[in-house]
This record gives sequence, structure tokens and C-alpha cells, in this order.
Amino acid sequence: MKRVVLLLLLAVSAWAWHERQALADFPGILSAYSAKEYCSCRFVMGFPEAYCRGYVRQYLPLGLLKEDSPRRLVTAEGLGRRNQAAWQGHREGCRLLP
Repeated sequence: MKRVVLLLLLAVSAWAWHERQALADFPGILSAYSAKEYCSCRFVMGFPEAYCRGYVRQYLPLGLLKEDSPRRLVTAEGLGRRNQAAWQGHREGCRLLP
């Protein structure tokens, strides 16, 4: 039994090492995706706030999803990373801010 657990642990460790860059990038992707998609849902498509909150809901919850309607700016925070997206105009839509 110990050998099976050890072998499984070794396999998971090897997989994590192989996917280390993707695993390191994931926390930023959650908040970036949420900010960009929510911004597009609200300010490009014009859907109501409640609908857009449901649209961007993930299995991993966001710590913050804030909309600044007058500035058409969305801030999302999840897994310790914060991203913002802003509406650029009718032709450009929304984009992530640096």
C-alpha cells in the first residue's frame, strides 16, 4: 500500500513539475478572464449586472468583482491576483489594463 501511495505521489509531483508554468499562470488567468468577460458582458453587450455576474461565475470564487459604471471599469480579484478591464469604445470593446 505504501508503494502505491509513494508511486502516486511521485507521479503527481512529476506532472506538477512538467506543468509548473501553467500552474503558476493560473491565479492571474482567473481574475483576468473574469474582469474582461464581465466588462464585455456589461458594456459591449449591455446585459444587466445580475446576468453578467452569473455569466462569469467560476468554480473558484472571486474575492472581488467590482464595477465602476461611470468609468466603465471592472476590477476582479481571485487567488491573490487583481486585474482590471476597461471599455475602450464601440469598435474596440473591452481590454485588460496593464
